[in-house]
Amino acid sequence: MVMLFIDHLPIWALFIVTVILALVFIEIGFRLGRFRRKRSDQEQPAPVGAMVGATLGLLAFTLAFTFGMAASRHDARKQLVLDEANAVAATFLRSQLLPQPYRDEIQNLLREYVDVRLEAVANPEKLAAGIARSGELHRLLWKQTVIVAEKHPTPINGLFITSLNMVIDLHAKRITASTRNRIPPTIWIALYMVAFLAMMAVGYHTGLSGSRRSIAALFQALAFSAVLMLIADLDTPQEGLLKVGQEAMTDVQTMMQTSWR
Repeated sequence: MVMLFIDHLPIWALFIVTVILALVFIEIGFRLGRFRRKRSDQEQPAPVGAMVGATLGLLAFTLAFTFGMAASRHDARKQLVLDEANAVAATFLRSQLLPQPYRDEIQNLLREYVDVRLEAVANPEKLAAGIARSGELHRLLWKQTVIVAEKHPTPINGLFITSLNMVIDLHAKRITASTRNRIPPTIWIALYMVAFLAMMAVGYHTGLSGSRRSIAALFQALAFSAVLMLIADLDTPQEGLLKVGQEAMTDVQTMMQTSWR
């Protein structure tokens, strides 16, 4: 449910919703603190301030933990793009050593494979179709490779098979990293719970101390929401501003279409 909520909201909409909710919880805490101040003289602001500080520290730790998780997975996706581009390039170059007519057939399939991968990344709505077509191309490539290996069993064919296996393995790793290896919903729930409780605690301390509402609460809500937006952006590779660059695959595409025909 949480993942559906995050995935189906644009990043800017998630930011606005988070700001509004944070301000609502601050207001709830403020009204509760003001109510307690009028009804009881036993609760003092100083001890509550210490607890609020501890809650904000826990929020900062949770944000840092979640951001580190999202950033590390984003870096892993970038590395997988480079690894896959290198594997495809090596497979294409080694295919030059294969006999005809299999060489041209395999090279055409590899060219289409790169085109499909780049098209799927550029158009998220075509991602599912791109993954399906990539699987079909794997089967066609492997079918041609089996024929070559049976008719021309040479050590050179072994090198080509090794690189093709790597391409297939890296495809599976990229799919896992981009669509399945996400921040777990439990962590998102815990993060939002800690955040909104911290916002409520800040508002409660303000109301208990007798202070008026401060514009600093808006700044706090904006800052928290900006960090949440950044984490969500890192965790959704098909959307947002922080997309994984495909320059390495584009370079391979150019190499295939020009110099090595």
